[in-house]
Amino acid sequence: MTTVTIFGSGNMGSAIAGVLASGGASVQHVGRGETATLTGDVVVLAVPYPSVADIVSTYADQLAGKVVVDITNPLNFETFDSLVVPAGSSATAEIARALPQSHVLKAFNTNFAATLASGTVGTDRTTVLVAGDDEAAKQTLVAAVTAGGLDAVDAGSLSRAHELEAIGFLQLTLAAREAVSWTAGFALVR
Repeated sequence: MTTVTIFGSGNMGSAIAGVLASGGASVQHVGRGETATLTGDVVVLAVPYPSVADIVSTYADQLAGKVVVDITNPLNFETFDSLVVPAGSSATAEIARALPQSHVLKAFNTNFAATLASGTVGTDRTTVLVAGDDEAAKQTLVAAVTAGGLDAVDAGSLSRAHELEAIGFLQLTLAAREAVSWTAGFALVR
Protein backbone atom coordinates (compact mmCIF):
# COMPACT_ATOMS: atom_id res chain seq x y z
CA MET A 1 0.00 0.00 0.00
CA THR A 2 1.22 3.48 -0.87
CA THR A 3 1.47 5.96 1.97
CA VAL A 4 1.12 9.62 1.05
CA THR A 5 1.60 12.88 2.93
CA ILE A 6 -0.01 15.91 1.32
CA PHE A 7 0.99 19.44 2.27
CA GLY A 8 -2.11 21.51 1.64
CA SER A 9 -5.79 20.79 2.11
CA GLY A 10 -7.23 23.16 -0.47
CA ASN A 11 -8.99 22.13 -3.67
CA MET A 12 -5.96 20.47 -5.24
CA GLY A 13 -4.74 18.78 -2.05
CA SER A 14 -8.22 17.41 -1.38
CA ALA A 15 -8.74 16.24 -4.97
CA ILE A 16 -5.35 14.49 -5.08
CA ALA A 17 -6.08 12.88 -1.71
CA GLY A 18 -9.40 11.63 -3.06
CA VAL A 19 -7.79 10.06 -6.12
CA LEU A 20 -5.00 8.38 -4.18
CA ALA A 21 -7.28 7.19 -1.35
CA SER A 22 -9.65 5.69 -3.96
CA GLY A 23 -6.71 3.61 -5.11
CA GLY A 24 -6.07 2.34 -1.59
CA ALA A 25 -3.37 4.77 -0.47
CA SER A 26 -3.17 5.89 3.13
CA VAL A 27 -3.19 9.73 3.15
CA GLN A 28 -1.89 12.15 5.78
CA HIS A 29 -2.63 15.88 5.43
CA VAL A 30 -0.37 18.60 6.80
CA GLY A 31 -2.05 22.01 6.89
CA ARG A 32 -0.60 25.50 6.88
CA GLY A 33 1.36 26.24 10.02
CA GLU A 34 1.21 22.65 11.29
CA THR A 35 4.29 20.68 12.19
CA ALA A 36 4.19 16.95 11.69
CA THR A 37 6.18 13.78 11.41
CA LEU A 38 5.81 12.83 7.75
CA THR A 39 4.40 9.32 7.44
CA GLY A 40 4.15 9.10 3.66
CA ASP A 41 6.69 7.48 1.37
CA VAL A 42 5.27 9.89 -1.23
CA VAL A 43 4.99 13.57 -0.26
CA VAL A 44 2.84 15.90 -2.38
CA LEU A 45 3.47 19.65 -2.28
CA ALA A 46 -0.08 20.88 -2.96
CA VAL A 47 0.64 24.46 -1.93
CA PRO A 48 1.34 27.70 -3.82
CA TYR A 49 4.92 27.90 -5.06
CA PRO A 50 5.93 30.67 -2.59
CA SER A 51 5.10 28.26 0.29
CA VAL A 52 7.45 25.54 -0.95
CA ALA A 53 10.69 27.10 0.33
CA ASP A 54 9.48 27.04 3.93
CA ILE A 55 8.35 23.41 3.66
CA VAL A 56 11.67 22.40 2.10
CA SER A 57 13.73 24.14 4.78
CA THR A 58 11.58 22.85 7.65
CA TYR A 59 11.27 19.25 6.46
CA ALA A 60 14.44 18.66 4.42
CA ASP A 61 15.68 15.87 6.72
CA GLN A 62 12.31 14.10 6.69
CA LEU A 63 12.04 14.42 2.90
CA ALA A 64 15.35 12.61 2.31
CA GLY A 65 14.72 9.31 0.55
CA LYS A 66 11.06 10.11 -0.17
CA VAL A 67 9.28 10.68 -3.46
CA VAL A 68 8.45 14.41 -3.47
CA VAL A 69 5.76 15.50 -5.93
CA ASP A 70 5.71 19.16 -6.95
CA ILE A 71 2.33 20.25 -8.30
CA THR A 72 3.08 23.97 -8.40
CA ASN A 73 2.82 26.39 -11.25
CA PRO A 74 5.27 29.18 -10.32
CA LEU A 75 3.22 32.11 -11.62
CA ASN A 76 3.84 35.73 -10.89
CA PHE A 77 0.50 36.27 -9.15
CA GLU A 78 0.90 40.07 -9.22
CA THR A 79 0.91 40.25 -13.01
CA PHE A 80 -0.38 36.78 -13.95
CA ASP A 81 1.85 37.23 -16.98
CA SER A 82 5.04 35.26 -16.29
CA LEU A 83 6.69 32.49 -14.37
CA VAL A 84 8.99 33.35 -11.45
CA VAL A 85 11.69 30.73 -11.99
CA PRO A 86 14.86 31.29 -14.03
CA ALA A 87 14.43 31.03 -17.80
CA GLY A 88 14.81 27.45 -18.96
CA SER A 89 14.36 26.09 -15.42
CA SER A 90 11.29 25.01 -13.46
CA ALA A 91 9.95 25.07 -9.94
CA THR A 92 10.58 21.34 -9.83
CA ALA A 93 14.24 21.72 -10.82
CA GLU A 94 14.66 24.32 -8.08
CA ILE A 95 13.08 21.95 -5.54
CA ALA A 96 15.26 19.05 -6.72
CA ARG A 97 18.38 21.18 -6.21
CA ALA A 98 17.23 21.97 -2.66
CA LEU A 99 16.42 18.30 -1.92
CA PRO A 100 19.26 16.27 -3.45
CA GLN A 101 18.44 13.23 -1.28
CA SER A 102 14.79 13.12 -2.45
CA HIS A 103 13.24 11.70 -5.62
CA VAL A 104 11.52 14.82 -6.99
CA LEU A 105 8.73 14.57 -9.57
CA LYS A 106 6.46 17.03 -11.35
CA ALA A 107 2.80 15.97 -11.59
CA PHE A 108 -0.79 17.26 -11.30
CA ASN A 109 0.13 20.83 -12.34
CA THR A 110 -1.63 20.47 -15.70
CA ASN A 111 -4.85 19.32 -14.00
CA PHE A 112 -7.55 21.35 -12.30
CA ALA A 113 -9.03 20.00 -9.08
CA ALA A 114 -12.43 19.51 -10.70
CA THR A 115 -10.99 17.21 -13.38
CA LEU A 116 -9.16 15.17 -10.75
CA ALA A 117 -12.32 14.84 -8.65
CA SER A 118 -14.59 13.98 -11.58
CA GLY A 119 -12.01 11.79 -13.31
CA THR A 120 -12.81 13.37 -16.67
CA VAL A 121 -11.86 16.24 -18.93
CA GLY A 122 -14.88 16.64 -21.15
CA THR A 123 -15.65 13.08 -22.19
CA ASP A 124 -12.08 11.82 -21.78
CA ARG A 125 -10.51 10.31 -18.68
CA THR A 126 -8.29 12.71 -16.77
CA THR A 127 -4.59 12.11 -17.42
CA VAL A 128 -1.87 13.05 -14.97
CA LEU A 129 1.48 13.79 -16.60
CA VAL A 130 4.50 12.76 -14.50
CA ALA A 131 8.08 13.95 -15.10
CA GLY A 132 11.22 13.07 -13.18
CA ASP A 133 14.61 11.42 -13.33
CA ASP A 134 13.90 8.50 -10.97
CA GLU A 135 12.11 5.71 -12.86
CA ALA A 136 11.03 3.84 -9.72
CA ALA A 137 9.58 7.03 -8.21
CA LYS A 138 7.63 7.74 -11.39
CA GLN A 139 6.28 4.20 -11.49
CA THR A 140 5.19 4.47 -7.84
CA LEU A 141 3.19 7.62 -8.57
CA VAL A 142 1.82 6.34 -11.88
CA ALA A 143 0.62 3.16 -10.15
CA ALA A 144 -1.05 5.13 -7.34
CA VAL A 145 -2.81 7.45 -9.80
CA THR A 146 -4.05 4.63 -12.04
CA ALA A 147 -5.20 2.65 -8.99
CA GLY A 148 -7.28 5.74 -8.16
CA GLY A 149 -9.06 5.55 -11.51
CA LEU A 150 -7.20 8.13 -13.61
CA ASP A 151 -4.75 7.73 -16.45
CA ALA A 152 -1.11 8.62 -15.85
CA VAL A 153 1.65 9.04 -18.41
CA ASP A 154 5.40 9.21 -17.91
CA ALA A 155 6.20 12.58 -19.50
CA GLY A 156 9.95 12.04 -19.42
CA SER A 157 12.86 13.40 -17.44
CA LEU A 158 12.81 16.12 -14.81
CA SER A 159 13.75 18.62 -17.51
CA ARG A 160 10.22 18.15 -18.97
CA ALA A 161 8.88 19.95 -15.88
CA HIS A 162 9.73 23.17 -17.71
CA GLU A 163 7.24 22.33 -20.47
CA LEU A 164 4.63 21.02 -18.02
CA GLU A 165 4.80 24.31 -16.14
CA ALA A 166 4.31 26.20 -19.42
CA ILE A 167 1.18 24.12 -20.13
CA GLY A 168 -0.07 24.72 -16.58
CA PHE A 169 0.62 28.45 -16.96
CA LEU A 170 -1.35 28.60 -20.21
CA GLN A 171 -4.26 26.67 -18.74
CA LEU A 172 -4.41 28.89 -15.64
CA THR A 173 -4.31 32.11 -17.65
CA LEU A 174 -7.09 30.83 -19.93
CA ALA A 175 -9.26 29.99 -16.93
CA ALA A 176 -8.52 33.30 -15.20
CA ARG A 177 -9.64 35.10 -18.38
CA GLU A 178 -12.72 32.85 -18.46
CA ALA A 179 -11.72 31.53 -21.89
CA VAL A 180 -12.16 28.05 -20.35
CA SER A 181 -13.88 27.01 -17.15
CA TRP A 182 -12.15 25.73 -14.02
CA THR A 183 -13.81 22.37 -14.78
CA ALA A 184 -12.12 22.18 -18.18
CA GLY A 185 -8.57 21.31 -19.11
CA PHE A 186 -6.32 19.72 -21.65
CA ALA A 187 -7.02 16.08 -22.38
CA LEU A 188 -4.55 13.50 -23.63
CA VAL A 189 -6.23 11.18 -26.10
CA ARG A 190 -4.30 8.00 -26.86
